[in-house]
Amino acid sequence: MPAFSSVHCFGEAKMKFTIVFAGLLGVFLTPAFANYNININDDGNSNGSGQQSVSVNNEHNVANVDNDNGWNSWNSIWDYNSNFAATRIFHKKACVVHRINKDVVPSLQALEALVKEKKLQGKGPGGPPPKSLIYSINPHKVSDLDQFGQSISGMCRGVPTYMAEEMEGPSLFFDLEVCFNANIFSILKISFCGEIAN
Repeated sequence: MPAFSSVHCFGEAKMKFTIVFAGLLGVFLTPAFANYNININDDGNSNGSGQQSVSVNNEHNVANVDNDNGWNSWNSIWDYNSNFAATRIFHKKACVVHRINKDVVPSLQALEALVKEKKLQGKGPGGPPPKSLIYSINPHKVSDLDQFGQSISGMCRGVPTYMAEEMEGPSLFFDLEVCFNANIFSILKISFCGEIAN
């Protein structure tokens, strides 16, 4: 019986060590997997898109896309917790907020995989054509930014912010050439049309 008891104690101690080790491993690895950053440069600048970078924060369920293209620079935040996205258009000094269309916009995990794949490919999309979304901007300013979540309200605070509604297909009311385009690599083409986009 004493032999069994010592084996039992050894097994119990081993199990406790395994649990503690797994817990510590989780504590140290979680920050490594929580955030993912990638930069992609549009070498030829053929579409005038400049340089884009994507930051994925798995802990907060947020993706941040920065497009550095001089006067046409913009920044987007996709908050998968609030189900809203916002694009800050720097030369317009405005933010445009819209709902995330989950049928078109990739999930956070899919976005991360697509961006990694694009980075590995180097040049050229090498895949299916990007999906397109067209939004009509409501000219009335949004008064309560908190409804869109902390990330979006932080980015748009102090800047005139407008709500945009998705339009089904091209509209006769808008000439798409005068809409503001915020294209995310070769994954997604987003057009914001309306008074503030002109």
